[in-house]
Amino acid sequence: MPNIRRQQGFTLVEMAIVLVIIGLLLGGILKGQELITSARVRNIADQNSGVQAAYYGFIDRYRQVPGDWSKDSAVKSIPGVTHGGDSSGRLDGDPAWKEGLALWEQLSKSGFIQGNYIGGDSEPNQDDVNLAPRNAFNGFLMLFSSSDYYDPASSPSEKLNLVLGAGIPVNVVAELDRKIDDGLPQSGVVRQSVTTASGKFGKVSKSTTDCVDTGSTPPIWDIAKNEQNCNAVYLY
Repeated sequence: MPNIRRQQGFTLVEMAIVLVIIGLLLGGILKGQELITSARVRNIADQNSGVQAAYYGFIDRYRQVPGDWSKDSAVKSIPGVTHGGDSSGRLDGDPAWKEGLALWEQLSKSGFIQGNYIGGDSEPNQDDVNLAPRNAFNGFLMLFSSSDYYDPASSPSEKLNLVLGAGIPVNVVAELDRKIDDGLPQSGVVRQSVTTASGKFGKVSKSTTDCVDTGSTPPIWDIAKNEQNCNAVYLY
């Protein structure tokens, strides 16, 4: 009697089970990515709120602008301070790093922010762990008066703003803008940072042109291009 081989395959029930499992796995991955994005957005928003509270709390306590307060005067109230500004009442001056980095030292040594920042006069590099705080993507935060942000109507005026830090993916900065502002990169308090290194803080404040679709009216964050190196400022 000839050998009869039976062909075996998946039944409809088995195929349905496999498809359900694949769907659950894909759903879990997508949900996990969504949760990670939300956590990073929340982290940046919390950092911004913390810096604002520290900045205004310092002014309320000492009646001086952190970073702008001269070293010789500040050290009398905050032991260990080694850097300061010109006591002009504004975070300004050239080089911007002088008062910009002195800000973090004075805030940390007065207990308004965590960390042990030491101040400085030049741009920090990625090995510097004690010059300025970083965002969730390892970009430095800087607080200063500048016009290093975009405004479609005219040349921006100098305003105190927090550089949120380079290296932020466009979907994260877009979600942040939607959560705390108007969702648009060239209006409101959250703006796209400059796209050249000619700003006050050079590459630390630089964003990438692919972060924003300027062909749209009004311009929008360009999620489709999936740019991973965006930056924004928060106007105080």
